[in-house]
Amino acid sequence: MDSYSVRVPASEQLLINVVPNLSAPRVLCTTIGRAQFAKALAEVHGESHVQCHFLDLYQAEESRDYLDMTGSPVHIVCSPDLPDGEIDLFALPTTRGGEAELTRELLQQGYQRLRDGGTLLASVDNPKDTWLQHEIEKLTRSITRLPKKRGLLYRATKKGPIKRERDFYAEFAFRDGENLIKAVSRPGVFSHRRLDLGARALMEGMTVHPGERVLDIGCGAGVVGLAAAMRGEGISVHAMDSNIRAVECALLGAELNGLDRVTGQADADGNVADPGTFDVVVGNPPYFSQYRIAEIFLQAAVRALRPGGRVYMVTKHADWFLARMDQLFDDVTTEPHRGYEIVSAVQRG
Repeated sequence: MDSYSVRVPASEQLLINVVPNLSAPRVLCTTIGRAQFAKALAEVHGESHVQCHFLDLYQAEESRDYLDMTGSPVHIVCSPDLPDGEIDLFALPTTRGGEAELTRELLQQGYQRLRDGGTLLASVDNPKDTWLQHEIEKLTRSITRLPKKRGLLYRATKKGPIKRERDFYAEFAFRDGENLIKAVSRPGVFSHRRLDLGARALMEGMTVHPGERVLDIGCGAGVVGLAAAMRGEGISVHAMDSNIRAVECALLGAELNGLDRVTGQADADGNVADPGTFDVVVGNPPYFSQYRIAEIFLQAAVRALRPGGRVYMVTKHADWFLARMDQLFDDVTTEPHRGYEIVSAVQRG
């Protein structure tokens, strides 16, 4: 292993193993690692134009750094949908237990971008898979199943357009006090198709006054920010997330509710626009990453809030937040809501 080596997920390795047998001028793929398949293909087939697509800016930037260090000529694309333009090969690594609806949507989009006769490759780290095979068969019957020791690889050929295009956008509604709020979500966005209970607890635990400026960090579909925007006159909300689709959904939700004081920003590092001008910061940090993402949320709150501004974080594990927020803010308190804790604090002057 060289100094730039990183672990290769099993499904991605299945794709890498067939790179010597591939030949395609225009390649589009996704990754569940750091674009290792894209890297391998671009290095073996230098004449190919290889794009690797991401929904999340953090993952895209992490992969771009890795590719830059290894000098790989892969083009990184981070966008709500796969990039337009005809391709010859689409490759999709998946993992058992992954988000089924996102896999279905990426399969459909990738297949639609293939030229007639183009190749679809899909892999899964489950040697007994039948689900992924059935999903590909909905697109084309020209499919070969290639069993491997650590999973399965499928190779399919595009034979004309799909018979029925599916729409994966979802709208749902929820109440916040007297307000009926409509939201938009898509596969790959946190809490797709439903209101997360942690978000509900955060709505109940936050206080937003008329005229205040609110930062909804890690906004997901934007439900907490939308609720905040409808709490009173003149409230403005800035929705921020590393997931490109999440920001898109938050803005679509604002449009659906007729809210014209909601803005959005895709960012992986918490570098909020207009620091020091927000009255309220709300966040529902994910539980993975050993509080690394929670730390990004808190540092973003420190940068964003004006003196005396308020921060509200929802969690099921309050101890870390209480200790860390006591180092960064004043008046740290916690309050239970629906099995969660809302940890709140005030920005120091």
